Amino acid sequence: MTKSRSRTTTLMFDPRHNPFWVCVISLAIFIPSTSCTPTPPTLINFGDSNSDTGGVLAGTGLPIGLPHGITFFHRGTGRFGDGRLIIDFFCEDLKLRYLSPYLESLAPNFTSGVNFAVSGATTLPQFVPFALDVQIRQFIHFKNRSLHLQSLGKTKNIMDEEGFKNGVYMIDIGQNDLLVALYASNLTYKPVAQKIPSFLAEIKLAIQNLYANGGRKFWIHNTGPLGCSPKELALHPHTHKDVDQIGCLRVHNQVAKSFNKDLKNVCKDLRSQFKDAIVVYVDVYTIKYNLFAHPDVYGFEKALMACCGYGGAPNNYNVKATCGQPGYSICANPSKAIVWDGVHYSEAANRVVASAILSAHFSTPQLTLRQLFLL
Repeated sequence: MTKSRSRTTTLMFDPRHNPFWVCVISLAIFIPSTSCTPTPPTLINFGDSNSDTGGVLAGTGLPIGLPHGITFFHRGTGRFGDGRLIIDFFCEDLKLRYLSPYLESLAPNFTSGVNFAVSGATTLPQFVPFALDVQIRQFIHFKNRSLHLQSLGKTKNIMDEEGFKNGVYMIDIGQNDLLVALYASNLTYKPVAQKIPSFLAEIKLAIQNLYANGGRKFWIHNTGPLGCSPKELALHPHTHKDVDQIGCLRVHNQVAKSFNKDLKNVCKDLRSQFKDAIVVYVDVYTIKYNLFAHPDVYGFEKALMACCGYGGAPNNYNVKATCGQPGYSICANPSKAIVWDGVHYSEAANRVVASAILSAHFSTPQLTLRQLFLL
């Protein structure tokens, strides 16, 4: 893991007027406090397959069964991967239930929050299932409906007003936009770079709309190293000139880094715009790239090879026999693989990434999720 980067965290909270800091100070000097019972945390998530806990299954009926889920759930849950996702590890750390998809019609439980993420989601085009703007409009309906049910005395398995007010609003989206643009440009950097501002404008608008509807705590993930994906490496013939020193496609990672640089600036602008909000930018790219650059450090092998797929080395990916389709096979030990199916990360990799994110070493400002909930 790379060394923690030094950052200055500026929080515009006077400890004399903030109950959280009163509690912290009280505990530090062993003075009992009767007002230190924090509100249970809630997560409200938006995104794509990186954090989809069953939205695409509920929304489209697309069967996502075994071998997806084989490591932890031992059944298909709608997650793309052999087990838990990064967001699942967040929930475990915060002692929350795993998030129910917004679209789940049978026995959902929204007491810990709600997940609007759907695999394949993009920022653009608008108004198609299930683009980011649609997820935001779903949230507004969800909030209004939840509060209406609360007013009628119906409180079972739904979020209350405090949950919406103090919840952390998470967004992890953009990789599908970048990949679609890359394919359309025949893997050329400049045309994709020209489209990035339009993708980011949608993310910025989403945060502004969430703020207008009461959100004050935002947790924004950047996108990972797309050029290290076994799927991308297998689909696009390349020479040594097309890859970097660890074998990842250069142009894919260049557009990802450009997107991330501008996303960080969007988060900075929003902090200036919304003085009473906290916008945390999380550098997931660096964490994930480190896995591919130093797999042995984390106990991984054959970094650029999918665990579940077809074709063997170097990438074990074939579009005609993807994970779960006729002809596929699974590696002997999924916990040694970074990538599960050529695109989505293994549970073992997600655990490492989640742990790094939760350390706050890759966040700007440098806050943990726990600290964000308490502010």
